[in-house]
Amino acid sequence: MHGCTSSTASFSQALGRLTLCGSMSRHPVSTGAAMHLAGYRALGLDFTYIPFAVTDVEGATRGMRALGIRGLGVSMPYKQAVIPLLDEIDPVAARIGAVNTIVNDDGRLRGYNTDWIGAVRALEEVTPLGGARVLLLGAGGAARAVAFGLAERGARVTVANRDLEKARQLAAAVGGVAVPLDGDDGEALSPDHDVLVNATSRGMAEVDPRSPVPEEALREGLLVMDIVYKPMITELVEAARRRGATAVHGGRMLLHQAAEQFRLYTGREPPLDAMDEALRAQLG
Repeated sequence: MHGCTSSTASFSQALGRLTLCGSMSRHPVSTGAAMHLAGYRALGLDFTYIPFAVTDVEGATRGMRALGIRGLGVSMPYKQAVIPLLDEIDPVAARIGAVNTIVNDDGRLRGYNTDWIGAVRALEEVTPLGGARVLLLGAGGAARAVAFGLAERGARVTVANRDLEKARQLAAAVGGVAVPLDGDDGEALSPDHDVLVNATSRGMAEVDPRSPVPEEALREGLLVMDIVYKPMITELVEAARRRGATAVHGGRMLLHQAAEQFRLYTGREPPLDAMDEALRAQLG
């Protein structure tokens, strides 16, 4: 009995030093966990990360508060559903209308959106965005986060979407303009654009692996980012490289959004190299 008691005490002490983070989604994946855990190991932090399978978002949010979970990433379809369950919302997340990150400060839950930060930082690794003329393909949830991020950085945004009304609504929200998108002819991509961002599902291996624009619409001097990361090197990225454009793959956005979560959870500067190595190992 004495040995059991001693072991239990040691285990409790170890748990007392451990800070729990994780994610809530219907179908958990290991990508985020791999990046965060690699970051914790690199800095020697007593943090861990668990992807939770969640069907009851309200119950999961209450559990986060009750159990003292420090941070949770939020995946679709919960990015809007969590908002009324939180105590505070970051102003940019409120304008986007979606939360992908929750931080627990002594039982007070604050919602953030790091998707837009991931997008702009991935682009800013290559070029400043202030005044840049950006053509954004898509008008869904991912495109909305990217559009608000671009607007935050002072870019001039043109939203191209097959459903023109959705494009107009998003463009109006960020002070941009809307154009129709025909993925077969690339008419939306004019020489006036400095940056092209694909925020549609076109290019995903399990959806439609084809590029959302024809290769001949790409050119040298254009910056192209595809937020699709499965596969990491999409047909659009390959085509952009062949045409002499600068290409940014979706893994960079994924890395930088996770890095911002890391900052929010730990208060430390994320070790990008370690996190990127873990991401590449996950995505192959």
